[in-house]
Amino acid sequence: MISGPLKNEIADLRKTNPDLPFDQLRTFDVSAVHMAFAISRDNPIHQVSDANMRRILLGEITNWREVGGPDLPISIVMVSEGGGVQSSIENEFLGGQHIKAIKPIFVQGSAQVVKITAIIPAAIGLSQTSIVKNSNCAELKTDTAIEQHLALVTLGDPTPAMRKVIDAARKAMSKTASSR
Repeated sequence: MISGPLKNEIADLRKTNPDLPFDQLRTFDVSAVHMAFAISRDNPIHQVSDANMRRILLGEITNWREVGGPDLPISIVMVSEGGGVQSSIENEFLGGQHIKAIKPIFVQGSAQVVKITAIIPAAIGLSQTSIVKNSNCAELKTDTAIEQHLALVTLGDPTPAMRKVIDAARKAMSKTASSR
């Protein structure tokens, strides 16, 4: 399973395994989840334009006062190895550009993103909406929703057994989505 765009996974794999048969990989969407920008509940800014959020993520806006907030340097909290959330934001929201945070805070897993963001007033955490809603953080709203696509990958066309797993995963995720 992958939680970011296949092209990003392939780009990473090409660095260490350039001879793999990448052209034979097939993806099968299983679900899509919404991304959110987590902030401390103490942060007075609750919405920024897409343009300003892009400028924050690209390191062009580095202080909350530049978007009407307090005079605090903005820190971006994200998973150290990138991961699907960061990859989806870079592809869906930044048009393929990489996040260039001036004061990044790297954590080991997505659960730590909201824990750290909740206690740092100047932080923005990259997370999934459902994780932010179930945390001590608030969501920094933007104009556009960002989705992370979850997919299963096969080498070549899936066998009948693989197809059953793909169908079961889709069914399970659709039940999860409808119960929210």
